[in-house]
Amino acid sequence: MERHNLFVPNKLAYARGERPSVPCILCAAIAGDPKVTGLMAATTERFAVLANLYPYNPGHMMIVPQRHIEDVVDFTEAEVLELHQVQVRTLGVLRELYTPTGINLGYNIGVTSGASIPHLHLHLVPRHQSEQGFMDIIGGGRVIVEDPCVTLDRFRTAWERQS
Repeated sequence: MERHNLFVPNKLAYARGERPSVPCILCAAIAGDPKVTGLMAATTERFAVLANLYPYNPGHMMIVPQRHIEDVVDFTEAEVLELHQVQVRTLGVLRELYTPTGINLGYNIGVTSGASIPHLHLHLVPRHQSEQGFMDIIGGGRVIVEDPCVTLDRFRTAWERQS
């Protein structure tokens, strides 16, 4: 079956390379720079949890080190431990809110891997047994059914319950 992508007008400028004039979008988001859409859900001493502005699925979150690094080999031991704690808490929130049957976790390191931002970030994408809807079957495309701002509000509330 031929696959088609749906037109997502708010991502077109991003895909063309039109981005806010900041050295690093994720550093700017963490700092609360008004030039970027931050979607900050939670912070810890060394990490920020952000809703993905262009989600693959509802609940798509990112765990971002507050320190600008580009590779997992650059983590300190303290960051590795805290990352694990933040990841476990984030997984708990996603399981509570979305009841996924699976969750993809992953980094894209380097442009050829698909990384569009040179600041390391861990993607957490809830997945479901039967994600196919009529758009998948008829048109070969996908529809994201939750606005990232809604994800953000839901996540913040659940994050506080997890503490």
